[in-house]
Amino acid sequence: MNKRLVFQYLLLTFSIVLFSWGLLVILGHFGLSVNSHFWLYIPYILGGLSPTIASYIVLKKNNEITGIKEWIKNLFRIKTSIKFYIFTILLYSIIPIMFLLIPPGVERIEPLYMFFAFLPVMVIGGGLEEAGWRYILQPELDKKFGFILSSIIVAPIWALWHLPLFFIQGVGQYGTNFGIFTIGVIGLTFVLGAIRKITGSVFLCILLHSMVNAGYGIFIITQTLYRNIFMAISLIIISIIAVFFMERRKVKL
Repeated sequence: MNKRLVFQYLLLTFSIVLFSWGLLVILGHFGLSVNSHFWLYIPYILGGLSPTIASYIVLKKNNEITGIKEWIKNLFRIKTSIKFYIFTILLYSIIPIMFLLIPPGVERIEPLYMFFAFLPVMVIGGGLEEAGWRYILQPELDKKFGFILSSIIVAPIWALWHLPLFFIQGVGQYGTNFGIFTIGVIGLTFVLGAIRKITGSVFLCILLHSMVNAGYGIFIITQTLYRNIFMAISLIIISIIAVFFMERRKVKL
């Protein structure tokens, strides 16, 4: 594990997010929100891209990449086995199925074509976070701690990164339950970590993250503790089983 890379990534990511989203939290106490002041989207977007920005800076600083072209190429290397795309889509499909089956179910479903309209937007609105969490942090921790423990470490860090959003007036997370949200993050950490470990693809992590965020715009649901716990446990079990069989197959080969 490259401890220096991990430390620099986390330090820069949280420095950027505390400055940008922290500013929005403070301004909110003075009646300024992203809804009423469009220019406040600048620090809002900057905070959301903090894992992405930190990823490029620390990778370049540590000579892990030669420049931005190589970095982008590594993030968006779409050429991989079709079975890995199928694996990613199957993992994603578990989430909307649970939305439909676990009480209280789905309040309403928006037209499905909107999913494909949302998807490119959600690459920026979430997917590009994977340039940090699954390109650097989780794989590096995995080298020392293994898949399960590295996922357990990353999940609260990733959740904590989101915390300022729950105090920024005008954004979707404002006033919602951070604890319930964190449970969902734990499940997704295992799923995204499994995709990265099994496929070696950062792009597929970006794709799944974007699909999850786009799905929340289509399936309008009420977040409940019971549903998020059940979903997280299911995703964790499936992810661990998938990684176990992948590692077992590698040993046999």
